[in-house]
Amino acid sequence: MEHPDAAPDHYRTIRTPARLETKVQGSRFIGISLPVRTREEAMAVLKDIKKEFFDATHHCYAYRLGPSGTEFRSSDDGEPGGTGGRPILAAIDRKGMRDVMVVVVRYFGGTKLGIPGLGRAYGHAAEATLDAADPLECYATARVTATFPHEHTHAVMHVISELGAKIIDTSYDEEVHLSIDVRTSLTDRLRKELMDRTAGNIRLG
Repeated sequence: MEHPDAAPDHYRTIRTPARLETKVQGSRFIGISLPVRTREEAMAVLKDIKKEFFDATHHCYAYRLGPSGTEFRSSDDGEPGGTGGRPILAAIDRKGMRDVMVVVVRYFGGTKLGIPGLGRAYGHAAEATLDAADPLECYATARVTATFPHEHTHAVMHVISELGAKIIDTSYDEEVHLSIDVRTSLTDRLRKELMDRTAGNIRLG
């Protein structure tokens, strides 16, 4: 479910990794949720998990990356098609999460669960480990640069504070130079407010 403050630039992730084990008819499902930012990071994490649980029957996983969630991947790792990776990805999506990877390690317990049962088991294990993780609310940001005369510093700082933007870099010479990070949904408003409050005496990049 999306956070009530959801906006196009809002997304949820997790702060730290979490693990949770569940059992279904003798099979052990160890869900591991981790914050990841890139495909390379996700694959490195997967490699470490496979090394740790080298004797497991399957290592199914899914991830969704980026504020918009356009980059994603899932794997059944030898389970019947659609029974491992897809339910894990669905669990991530139900939480509205991004920059998250979930690996579900399975130790086969001797009883076949059937395709519907497998899908439910993997989905439940993924959802449980995401519930156990510490959630983190995030916003996609855009970088805006601003150059203006010193006498407009107070007005500019007031706008930045008002919109919850963050100053990343500052330098001074005959003018003030700022690099500002702002929520992408507020970028146009920031530019307009800065122009209005300085009566156009500002250069924005």
